[in-house]
Formats: sequence, C-alpha cells, structure tokens
Amino acid sequence: MTNIIKLSANDIAEKLNSGELTSVEVTQAFLDRIAAVDGTINAFVTVTADDALTTAREVDELRAQGATLHPLAGVPIAIKDVVVTDGVQTTAGSKMLEGWIPPYDATLVEKIKEAKLPILGKTNMDEFAMGSSTEHSAYGNTLNPWDTDRIPGGSGGGSAAALAAFEAPLAIGTDTGGSIRQPGAVTGTVGVKPTYGSVSRYGLIAMASSLDQAGPVTRTVVDAALLHELIGGHDPKDSTSLPDPAEGYVAAAQQGLTGDLTGVRIGIVKELTGEGYQPGVQARFEESINTLRAAGAEIVEVSCPSFTSALAAYYLIMPAEASSNLAKFDGMRFGLRVEPTEGPVTAERVMAATRGAGFGDEVKRRIIIGTYALSSGYYDAYYGSAQKVRTLIQRDFTAAFEKADVLVSPTSPTTAFKFGEKLDDPLAMYLNDIATIPANLAGVPGMSIPNGLSDDGMPVGFQILAPIREDARMYRIGAALESALEKQWGEPLINRAPELEAQA
Repeated sequence: MTNIIKLSANDIAEKLNSGELTSVEVTQAFLDRIAAVDGTINAFVTVTADDALTTAREVDELRAQGATLHPLAGVPIAIKDVVVTDGVQTTAGSKMLEGWIPPYDATLVEKIKEAKLPILGKTNMDEFAMGSSTEHSAYGNTLNPWDTDRIPGGSGGGSAAALAAFEAPLAIGTDTGGSIRQPGAVTGTVGVKPTYGSVSRYGLIAMASSLDQAGPVTRTVVDAALLHELIGGHDPKDSTSLPDPAEGYVAAAQQGLTGDLTGVRIGIVKELTGEGYQPGVQARFEESINTLRAAGAEIVEVSCPSFTSALAAYYLIMPAEASSNLAKFDGMRFGLRVEPTEGPVTAERVMAATRGAGFGDEVKRRIIIGTYALSSGYYDAYYGSAQKVRTLIQRDFTAAFEKADVLVSPTSPTTAFKFGEKLDDPLAMYLNDIATIPANLAGVPGMSIPNGLSDDGMPVGFQILAPIREDARMYRIGAALESALEKQWGEPLINRAPELEAQA
C-alpha cells in the first residue's frame, strides 16, 4: 500500500495502463489511508468511498475490454468542498450549507467524471474560502502533515494536506488570492492557479467572482499539467470563460524535464523578495535562482512598484464582491434557516438570525468590510480607488513581461505558522498572501512548486508567474526546477514528509 500511495498520478496512470495495477487496488489503497490517518489530519469533510470504488470497477472493466480511456482514468482525486457535486454534500466549509446536496455538477466535476477519475471525497477549507490557514472551517482545523501543530495553509488546506498525507494523488483547489499556491508552499505540494477564465467557474460557490479560479493541486509539475488539460477549456455556461483549448501544458512540462532553459528570461520581482521574508525562505529562493541560471536561464530583476499596494487593494475588492455574493444566504431559499426565538418572525429577523448562526467570524468581518466599501459616500474612496490600483498592477505585469518570459518570487514569506498564532491579528494573517495576490488581481497564471525546507524543517515554495494565456511557460520552468531539485535530493520533496501514525 505504501508504494501505491507515494506514487505520482502520472506513475499510477502508467501502471494502470500497463496492467501492473488496477484502479480498484489504487482507490482502495487511498481509501485505506484516509481511514487510517484522516481522523488526525481532517483533510476531508466528506468521503465518498462507495462512489469512488464504483467508478474504479467501471474503469477496470472498460480497460479489460480494450476501451480507449483518458490518460488519468482510474486515478483517484479529491475535490475542494467549494465545488458543487451532484448528490454529494457541498458545504463550502460553512454551517450555512451543512447538509446541502447540490442537484448538479460543476463543469470541472463533469469533466472529471467523464474521464472516469474516482472521486474520493470533498476536502476541508476555510469557510467560503476566506482564510489563509484553514482555521476558519466550521468542520474543524485541518493539520499540516509535516507538523501537526502547524497550519496547512488556506483556504484550500484540505486539498493540500490530503496530498501531503498521501490520502490522494490529485486534488482540485480554488485560488482567489493564493488559496492553491500558499497551501502548496507550506505543505510541499505543487499548486497551480490557471489564467483567469481558462478553467470554468460554473459550479464554484463564489467568493469574489473577478478573482476566483479553480486549478490543480498535485505532487509533481507533470501531474498538474495532466490535470490542468483535463479540467481546462471553454465552457458556454461561464460568461468569463476563455475560448482557448486547454493544451500544450504536458508538452511544456516534458520539455522542461530536459533541464535546458537556454534563452529563457526569468525576472525576479524586486518587491516580492528580501525584507519581511523568513531567512530560510529567502535562502531557498536564491538557491533555486542559481539552479535555474545553471540550466541556461538568463536572470534579470524587474520592478513592479504597484505590487506594494496589492494587499490593500485586494482586501477592498475581495470583501466587496464577497458581500454581494453571500447576500443570497438569507435563510429563505436554501441552506440554513434560523428563526428568532422571541418576537415576530419577519424576513429581516430571519435573515439576521440565520446569518448570525450560519456565518463564522472571518466571513462576518469580510462582509462588513465589503458592505462598508460599497456604501454610499465611500464607494469612490475605497472600492473605486482599489480598482484603479488593480489597473496599475496589470500595467506593471505587462511592462515586466516585456523584460522577462516569466516572473518568480517566494510563494509565501514564511513557512507554516502554528495554530492560533495569528488568529487574533487578521492583518498579520493577510500578509501571508502578499506574494500571491497580484496574480489574481491581474488574472495571470501562477504556480508554486516545493523548493526545499527552511531552517525549521518546514517546506518552502517557489512561485512562477506567466503572462495571461501563457500558462505553458510556467510548466516548462517549473518542471526544469523540479527535476534539478529531485536529482539533488534523490527523491521528490513530498516523499520526505514525516510518516503519520495510523489510528489505533
């Protein structure tokens, strides 16, 4: 079992296609692992064992009949609980949606089902994707498998922790300000935020519609490329969906595995390094730059002055959009309904009682901020100004990409912090997203890959940013760096994660 659960998704796919393994064997191995360790890690809100095994048996039968299948058919996957799944509880990490069974699948789930990947279950997350630590879930904290006293990142800590604990070989996350990449950095996994609009948002429970983007959570860059090509592409159900086909990512990753980056210009973002970054994080970043230089890349420094205002702009735009999106949770149409215990049962009092009971503190905080920023007399001063900063950030990206093919930085300024360390200081928590937020404001794609351990023994992430619609570039650079580091370490970094003791 241990050998199976530590294989990459691509390796599992190859063994399934060769007949060395069956999908039932693989799926059962991961379900056994979930049963053994998830009581500790709490990566899953819901486990769908019967459905997963049914799909696995179907794949094995089709393969035995010689049917043509998707390359990832039979490889299990976990899905963040903000993505709706027909017939399976979808909570968005909130009591507001506890017990809600969607009547349809998100487009990306439809694609996963069509390709016949067994779905292991739904992963834990910060409530409505609001948080950087998965401490804001109504279903308990998810723990970091590298150190269970520390956070696994957020909002998608459940998906990242599931991979780091070897409970799944693939997962889906969503990234509004870094919620795929930052958990990837602190758990030693690969996380990709695709170009905005390149993966359908139909069926994602929205937090901030102009920022949200679903993407792959994996153990290797090739695995991410395979999953990205599966879930990407145009969707007529999503008005923001790009017409581009999802292709070229696997080929770019395979090109990167050759280790030759001759002629590639890599830009270090001046504003996203140095002061404020943990010494071990900065040291691993500089070592990775030297590795890329040795592979033939040209290293240049670029300046994006508006990035220093990205955090402030994001925490006005995102709460404003969230306050609008979450208005539908009113106790009237679906989800939780709480009636006042005293006095008349009016619509206004039902809404107040429902939202008071159903939303957690962080969600309430962001709704209040967003509503204030959109209110009469403050709209131009706050929300309008933030949108102007967003435009400046987009212009800085455009100028930077004239000097470099990709931009790089540490993914997060620190390694995973301990539970409770920043709960009483929301601003300190928000600073964890300082390097990831600019990509969401501009819509550009971003990737985080593990590039070593800091002085505290915890994983560190290396971020790669590419121009809009040029996601393939980051796959090439990411695969080249990953390959060089694995040769240096003798194995993937994720395989060095501490062993978890199974429950008695």
